[in-house]
Amino acid sequence: MTVTITPCRRVEAAVVSHDWGWARENRERIAAHWEARRAARPAMFNGTVLMLRRWALADGVLTAELFEAEYAALTALKDWGFPDGGVLNVFAAVVPRTADGTFILGEMGPHTAAAGRVYFPCGTPDPTDIGPDGRVDLAASALRELREETGLVAPEGPDPGWTIVRDGGLMALLRPVPLSDDEASVTASIAAHLAADAEPELSAIVAVRGVADLDPARMPGFVRHYLASVLA
Repeated sequence: MTVTITPCRRVEAAVVSHDWGWARENRERIAAHWEARRAARPAMFNGTVLMLRRWALADGVLTAELFEAEYAALTALKDWGFPDGGVLNVFAAVVPRTADGTFILGEMGPHTAAAGRVYFPCGTPDPTDIGPDGRVDLAASALRELREETGLVAPEGPDPGWTIVRDGGLMALLRPVPLSDDEASVTASIAAHLAADAEPELSAIVAVRGVADLDPARMPGFVRHYLASVLA
């Protein structure tokens, strides 16, 4: 499937009830797959995540219906190449860029499900992102991951909007965050945050200054396509 990159002014997401037929019908296979994955990485936890059931984009506003599912089912869906085309793995990510123009990414730690892969700070939304009215705050989800993974806090400023990157069964909602410090200061701050964490989610900081820094072996397609489009 062709990767698409689309600007978006606003994201309006809400949680709905949904019986995910594919997960129900493949429950035993999913359970066995999960046990095999956990045998390799025992720190993995089968919590509740939010997945995308239906969405529409009009006048620069993305409306999305999310539903609760087990992380084990999402893991199987991704590992098996997204056999259920009616459901997407949606997540929000911050794209931090330093004052001197460097994009900051992180290499996932060896205990994580995506060990060795290089991403923007991101995470699959979960029930903590659901408000009392059923709306899902994906911006807050992305900013939380930024803080937890790197210790960085996004500076105050105008709403930067979003970029939607669709790559097969993935929908990445990318939110640019311009940082006020230069690359050296930002990486030193993140390094101190990682050193203070007994089991940090990231094992390394990865700086991208130009297209030569894009790494197909470690960076997923949505990361490379987005950065290539911006750096071009």
